Amino acid sequence: MFEISPVLPVNDILRSSSSIAVVGFSPKENRPSYMVGKYLIDAGYNVYPVNPGVDEILGHTSYPDLASLPEKIDIVDIFRKSEDVLSVVEAAIAIQAKVIWMQQGIVNQEAADLAEKAGLQVIMDRCIKVDHQNMGSI
Repeated sequence: MFEISPVLPVNDILRSSSSIAVVGFSPKENRPSYMVGKYLIDAGYNVYPVNPGVDEILGHTSYPDLASLPEKIDIVDIFRKSEDVLSVVEAAIAIQAKVIWMQQGIVNQEAADLAEKAGLQVIMDRCIKVDHQNMGSI
C-alpha cells in the first residue's frame, strides 16, 4: 500500500543532493514543471531539464533523455503521467541516480518497487518545491 514519505528523510535527501534532472520540464512559464524547475535553479541546485522537444530552458541545455545527461544525477524529479513513470525509472536506474521523486499527484507503485529494489530512494506524490520551502521550518 502506498504511503506518503516522512518529512525528515525528504529533508535529508534535499540537503545532501546537488544535481536534479527534471523530466518533463516545460518551457511554458505557467506549467508546474517550469515553476518548480526555476525554483530549484534559484535555490542553487544543478538542474538538468529533460525534454526532447526543446533545446534550452532558462539558459540550461535541455536533454532528450536521462542517458544524455553530462554528469551523475542525485535526484530524478518526474513530471509525467503516473502510467509513464516506469520507463523513466528504468532509465534512472541505468544512469545510477540516487533518488526518484514523483511530483505531487504522481503515484506508480510498480515503478517505486523497481527503483527501491535497485537501491534508489523513492519519494511519491510530493512537491519538491514545497518540501524545499518547508525544509527550514522542520
